[in-house]
Amino acid sequence: MGIKNRGRIILAALLLGWAFDLLFWGRRPGITLFLFFALTLGMGLLLARLEGVRPARSSLLLAVPALGLAAVSFLRAESMTAALSYLLALVCLGLMAATFRSGLWTRYSLADMFAAALRLAGSGLIGAGEMQVKGGAEAAAAGEGEEKTAAPRGGFRRTLLPVLRGLLLALPALIVLALLLSSADPIFQQRISALLDIFRPEKWVEYLLRAFYIVLIGYLLAGVYAHVLAKSQNEKLIGVDKPPVPPFLGWIEADIVLGAVDLLFLFFVILQFEYFFGGQANVNSAGYTFSEYARRGFGELVWVALISLLIYLGLTTLSRRESRLQRRVFSILGALLVALVIVILVSAYQRLMLYETAYGFTRLRTYTHMFMIWLGVLLLATLVLELIGRQRAFGLTALAVAAGFVVTLAVMNVDGFIVNQNTARSEDYFVIPTSGEGLSDSRQLDMAYLDGLSDDAVPALLAQFEAAPLGAKRDALGSSLACHAALWQQDHRDARWTAYTVSAARAASLLVGAAPELSEYPVRQDSERGGYQVQVGAVERTCQGFTAMD
Repeated sequence: MGIKNRGRIILAALLLGWAFDLLFWGRRPGITLFLFFALTLGMGLLLARLEGVRPARSSLLLAVPALGLAAVSFLRAESMTAALSYLLALVCLGLMAATFRSGLWTRYSLADMFAAALRLAGSGLIGAGEMQVKGGAEAAAAGEGEEKTAAPRGGFRRTLLPVLRGLLLALPALIVLALLLSSADPIFQQRISALLDIFRPEKWVEYLLRAFYIVLIGYLLAGVYAHVLAKSQNEKLIGVDKPPVPPFLGWIEADIVLGAVDLLFLFFVILQFEYFFGGQANVNSAGYTFSEYARRGFGELVWVALISLLIYLGLTTLSRRESRLQRRVFSILGALLVALVIVILVSAYQRLMLYETAYGFTRLRTYTHMFMIWLGVLLLATLVLELIGRQRAFGLTALAVAAGFVVTLAVMNVDGFIVNQNTARSEDYFVIPTSGEGLSDSRQLDMAYLDGLSDDAVPALLAQFEAAPLGAKRDALGSSLACHAALWQQDHRDARWTAYTVSAARAASLLVGAAPELSEYPVRQDSERGGYQVQVGAVERTCQGFTAMD
């Protein structure tokens, strides 16, 4: 099926490019990310309706997780959660675009996903140009096949010239009247001056840059929309008729690789039970402190788990397993590998928890914390897919696990979680440092790290503050809230509606309500060194004066 109206698609894509400029140029992102995402999706559905293209129902279902994940970008202020959610929303939107008419995304393998991404990228790069060439060829063919009624000679000129004459006649009147109105009303004068500012020569470079990326975005989107409407059907899935890479590895070689890795992991797990799971005394006897032992290993163990997953997937794809016995032996060795890797992940998780107990939570540690849990889920799911013979579903399974990871971060509120965990951990170690001081004890609450967290942290900080009795704990949390109030004013003072986030609005409401209590912790701007100083009794400390290591 061809495209009926190419000009409409190009116009819609250019309008989206212009909308991108209005929403993002010189503005702090907030709700604008979600708005642009929704506009792009809505414009695609509108074009499909105008073109008479019916989308597959299964593809329309992808709009729900796509919009839900995109909404996280203005529900949460914490940067990693917002960025990952938006990236995953784009993946869902890409799947919807690639299979808009076929609805085959439910049968996609990982290879199909990569191929679809390449096709969409290719359509974005050459699709709009190809669409124009085809449109010109079709118009030429139509002109040869039939006689057209010629437009009256000079018709366009007769329409344009009166318009130009009217504008020239109106210009002097507009100038005189605008000058008189400007003299009569200073506000109107300011608006006219601001309007005339756009014609200043020093702004022409900016206008050229903005025009360039508006056209570029329009060009790319026009190609993608053309792909959605004309090419998103009758796909040939990779590996359905025959595997993309024929298995060339014998089952004996594959089993030897799996068995060797299993033996190595088994030896490692036995040592873990002796030295790690056995308790602190065994670790100390090996010449390490518990915190050193914990810090050294968890990153490497996560990499071990990832590499093991890749080895298992590679052997699953490339090895020949013809008889039932061969498949059973491979599955047993694979199940043992997954079980041992999960034990290794538990060890890494335990090491991280020990390190968090010793030094507290940070964003990076929290991300890693949740990532290891979902990596374990992916490993188990991979084994189940092998046992039931649905290896093609690994790509969608990995996508679902990634969505689970991102949704977990969004629901748990990473910054609020850090506040609650670190406050509970430092229950008896609340000390107000003076300006420029660092932490004298790793068990102290790092208030400056809390100062630097996003607006997501404010509800948890306020709840902890209100529940705390009079004393060092309440003063520590109150000073951090006072810093958040000052920093909020600095960050959002001139923010427009485009920067709106639910997190920022809620933080503002809570901080205004707590203002009488926070008046005990006056904040002043440090004109010499920059930043803010908060007064806690007789002690003054710097907001965001120092931060914990990730």
